[in-house]
Amino acid sequence: MNYYLHVLQNFKNFSGRARRKEYWMYTLIYMPILFLAMFADNALGTTFQMDVMGQAVDVGYGWVYVIVGLLHFFPSLSVVVRRLHDVGKSGWFYLIILIPLIGVIWLLVLLVSNGNKGDNKYGADPKA
Repeated sequence: MNYYLHVLQNFKNFSGRARRKEYWMYTLIYMPILFLAMFADNALGTTFQMDVMGQAVDVGYGWVYVIVGLLHFFPSLSVVVRRLHDVGKSGWFYLIILIPLIGVIWLLVLLVSNGNKGDNKYGADPKA
């Protein structure tokens, strides 16, 4: 929980490095929050609908989910950028996800990879 709160407090910090543990602990807390938001949307009846062959179909999420996602947008972006810095990549490397399939896999590999040992051009080793 401390890592999650740390990321939320440092939402405007796009410099430096983030350990794997910081990123994945944040993600571990954030994902259930998103699922709770989806559950709240379904319980409150605020889910969005789309037209499928003339019938309205619920998509499973609504305004609560959107608000939670928007509140976490900058903290999530900053921790991913700092995580990429830890493996020696620029924050712009996050745009690799725009390459279908390969980009997402490549980004996932970077997110689970060990960070560079010692200092790099983005800052000191967070494990030291």
